[in-house]
Amino acid sequence: MMPFMSMFPNAIRSKLFWPAVGIALILVFNALFTPGFFHIRMQDGHLFGSLIDILNRGTPILIIALGMTLVIAKEGIDISVGSVLAIAASLAAFLLQKHVPFALALLAGLGIGVVCGYWNGLLVAKLKIQPMIATLILLTVGRGIAQLISGGKIITISDKAYRFVGGGYLFGVPFAVILAIVVFVVLHVITRKTAFGLFLESVGANRISSEFAGINATRIMISVYVICGFCAALAGIIVSSNITGADSNNAGLWFELDAILAVVIGGTSMRGGRFYLGGTVLGALFIQTLTTTIYTLGVPSESVMVVKAIVIILVSLVQSDVLREMLSRTFSKKMEKKVLVNETAA
Repeated sequence: MMPFMSMFPNAIRSKLFWPAVGIALILVFNALFTPGFFHIRMQDGHLFGSLIDILNRGTPILIIALGMTLVIAKEGIDISVGSVLAIAASLAAFLLQKHVPFALALLAGLGIGVVCGYWNGLLVAKLKIQPMIATLILLTVGRGIAQLISGGKIITISDKAYRFVGGGYLFGVPFAVILAIVVFVVLHVITRKTAFGLFLESVGANRISSEFAGINATRIMISVYVICGFCAALAGIIVSSNITGADSNNAGLWFELDAILAVVIGGTSMRGGRFYLGGTVLGALFIQTLTTTIYTLGVPSESVMVVKAIVIILVSLVQSDVLREMLSRTFSKKMEKKVLVNETAA
C-alpha cells in the first residue's frame, strides 16, 4: 500500500493527471445524473451511445489539436485552422459538385490545407512575423476565400464515398474515429521514434541555440505548420462529410480556440519545448465530454459557453505548475506524518 501511496505525489505532478481526473469527474457526474449515459448498443452493425457520440463529434477538434500541439511546441500558434478547415471543405465539396472524382477532390482538399500551412510557415520562419499576426492573416482572408469558392452558399454533397469519411462506420466504429487514431499514431511515430521530435523540442526551447547546434530551425518550423494545415484540412473533410454539406460561413468557427485549449489542458506549455500528444488527446476528450454533458442536461444555449468556461477555468488552474507543486508537497507532508505516527505506535 505504501509504495503506491508514495507514487501519488509524482502522479499529481504529471501533465496527464489532471486532464484524466477532469474526464473521470465528468463521467462520474453523468453516471449519477444522466440515465443511460454509458449504455452502448449495436444497431445495424454500428455502435451507438453517448460515449461513441463523444468520440465521433470530438474527432475534428482532436485532429486539429494534434497538429496544433506541434506548432505550440515550437513556441508558435495557428489561429487560422478554422478558416483552413472551411477552405478545404468548400474546395472538396465544390469539386465534387462539378463531378470531379472523389479521390481527386479529397486530395485537392487536403492539398490546399498543406499549402495554407506552408504559407503560414513561410511567414513565421522566413519573414519572422509573429505567429499570432502571421496566422491572423489567413484567419481573416481564409474565410473569404472559402466563401468565394462556395459562392457564399452551403454546398450539398451526395457522393457516397465522401460521405463515408465523416459519416461512415468500419467494424462498427465511426470511420472518423479510426482516422483520428491513425493521425495520432503517425504523429507519435514521427515525434517519438525519429529525431524530428527531439529537434522540435530543441527549437521550441531555444531556436538560436538549436541553430548553433546544427538544427535547421526554419525547416522544422515550416514542417509543423504544414502538418497543422493538413490536420485542419482533414478535419474539414470530416466535418463537411458528416453534415453532407460545406458551410463556408460557419464551418470550423472557433475551432482554433478549442484546439488551443485542448493542447494547454493536455499539459503542453505555450512557451514551447516539451509537448504531450497523449495529453492533447485527453484535453480534446475532456472538452467534448463536457460539451456533450452540458447539452444532455438541457442547459439553455445562451448559458452553455458560460458553464463551459467556468469548468475549463477550474481545470486550467489546477494545471498550474505552482498549484501542482503545492498539492504534491501537502500530500507528501501528510504521508510523512502518517508514517511517523505508525512508527511511533509500533
